[in-house]
Amino acid sequence: MTKRTYPNLIAWTVAFACVTGYVWAAEKPSAAADEPYITIDAGKIGEPISKYIYGQFTEHLGRCIYGGIWAEMLQDRKFFYPVNAKESPWKSIEGATTTMVREDAFVGQHTPRVALAGDRPRGIAQDGLGLIQGKTYEGYIWLAANAADAVQVSLVWGNERKHRQVVAIATPAERFTKATLKFTAGAATDNGRLEITAVGKGWLSIGTVSLMPADNIHGMRADTLALLKELDSPVYRWPGGNFVSGYNWKDGIGDRDRRPPRKNPAWTGVEHNDFGLDEFMDFCRCLKTEPYIAVNSGLGDTKSAVEEVEYANGSADTKMGRLRANFGHPQPYGVKFWSIGNEMYGGWQLGHMPLEKYTQKHNEFAEAMRKVDPSIQLIGVGDTGKWSETMLRDCADHMNLLSEHFYCQESKDLGEHVRQVPNAVRHKAEAHRKYWQQIESLRGKGIRIALDEWNYWYGPHVFGELGTRYFLKDGLGIAAGLHEMARQSDVIYMANYAQTVNVIGCIKTSKTAAEFETTGLVLKLYRAHFGVLPAATQCARPLDAQAAWSTDRKTLTIAVVNPSPSPIEVPLAIKGAKLTGTGTCWQIAGADPMAYNDPGKPPKVTIVESKVQGATDKLSLAPYSVTLFALDVK
Repeated sequence: MTKRTYPNLIAWTVAFACVTGYVWAAEKPSAAADEPYITIDAGKIGEPISKYIYGQFTEHLGRCIYGGIWAEMLQDRKFFYPVNAKESPWKSIEGATTTMVREDAFVGQHTPRVALAGDRPRGIAQDGLGLIQGKTYEGYIWLAANAADAVQVSLVWGNERKHRQVVAIATPAERFTKATLKFTAGAATDNGRLEITAVGKGWLSIGTVSLMPADNIHGMRADTLALLKELDSPVYRWPGGNFVSGYNWKDGIGDRDRRPPRKNPAWTGVEHNDFGLDEFMDFCRCLKTEPYIAVNSGLGDTKSAVEEVEYANGSADTKMGRLRANFGHPQPYGVKFWSIGNEMYGGWQLGHMPLEKYTQKHNEFAEAMRKVDPSIQLIGVGDTGKWSETMLRDCADHMNLLSEHFYCQESKDLGEHVRQVPNAVRHKAEAHRKYWQQIESLRGKGIRIALDEWNYWYGPHVFGELGTRYFLKDGLGIAAGLHEMARQSDVIYMANYAQTVNVIGCIKTSKTAAEFETTGLVLKLYRAHFGVLPAATQCARPLDAQAAWSTDRKTLTIAVVNPSPSPIEVPLAIKGAKLTGTGTCWQIAGADPMAYNDPGKPPKVTIVESKVQGATDKLSLAPYSVTLFALDVK
């Protein structure tokens, strides 16, 4: 991040705030509040909008990674839970006796062993698999056996004997061997089943098993990745979130089948350790995005953080760089953004400690990590108030950005529901400007905000743990939040929408489909079409409007949120630019603010594109809408 002299930024911001649309019309005489308008001074241009405000956040929680991004179809494929346990998706079939053997376990603490019964098949199975008719599924299984005569793995999609495909496996030896699997589903179902059976007189041990759609991309779901490519986020934060404060990153490297499954340290369920640092880098390469890695400053220590930086960025002649190369990745990843910890101010955080001790820990981490790679950009843990103020005062030489988080609940009043998000953004920005003025050690450093968790968070968990659904009204609020980030572009350098898939995410998945939430449509639209040079904008409530120039100054983009139930023809007055009257319009709208999209069903909310003709002095807005105009300039 380029260092800036903050007094000039403050002077510009004060002048800009006097004319921006976030001086809501409710603060004007009440008569004016009933008369919609948008005025733009295109000659007053603010700090360029950082591309990083369109960032995303992914955490090992619920179905964000497993069941969302990662393509593995089987739950608990490494048998963290004993077969037949209440928590286990695996059950014995055909009356089999299955025990969990600890001695020489294939991975983790134990391995299932099935007692065979002569010519009567015995084995285990898992139900609940999502299958698409005609789709191919591939995988493998690690098996060991004593006196087994025949082993079969079957994919089942119905109740009749013909509703299955069987893969016969050569009789395995007592030493674990790997066999490949390939099936084509004969019908669509959300309750497919994988059966593993054998006949003989001895036992059959299953080390681990995997099954994915054959169209997976480096182990990731093709349908989810397709939407993420449309989203085009420039940076992804990983792996947490609360998760990181109990995470040992070394559990997630090396042979995936030998990585130990663990209890998720912060949330419910199991961390399978199938998606670790190397998979995250594959993910970033697939999406052509930048990685942003959080290190564990909760229960973790400096040594672990240093080794993680060296593993990611060190050359192949360093200890950890050599390990990375041995795992098939000879070139350094060159990860630029690193955060030291997550929400360490909270008592819910593993390793939480008093502020005065944490500032020391942060500085120790920063010094050690920069010795490995002086070029990295460090993000500290912030929380507006005493915590952020102290971090900035005591750690200013040991960070480049300071993290801030916020989540908004539901408000029954639609206008208030929408305004919550920009209000929160503005509150963070105003607090940091005060810190710039008051803290001597910040002068000239330009430590801006990484708003690396922000979103709405409310409602039932429809899509697994924290898998809340989002409605059209939430999309309106996210758009208004992006407007405020544009208005606060001198302070907000990065923002990471939390989270990406399923878990309070902008994309939701079923077992066999993926779809944009309303919030994802907004993020996609603004990332693709909103300008980069914010122009001073004023509007009347209930509207929220913000204008921005394209980089080449040939297009003026104007984004407007209309949270009212009525269409509006809003007068438009522009100073400092002349419109040709032509352009393009994109609209996200609906008759019901509670409209939402579901994976696998026709979307109720979409982005509708149209051509603009004659737009020079007014704009047409649909009810409950986000409208982005890209208008040609003379």
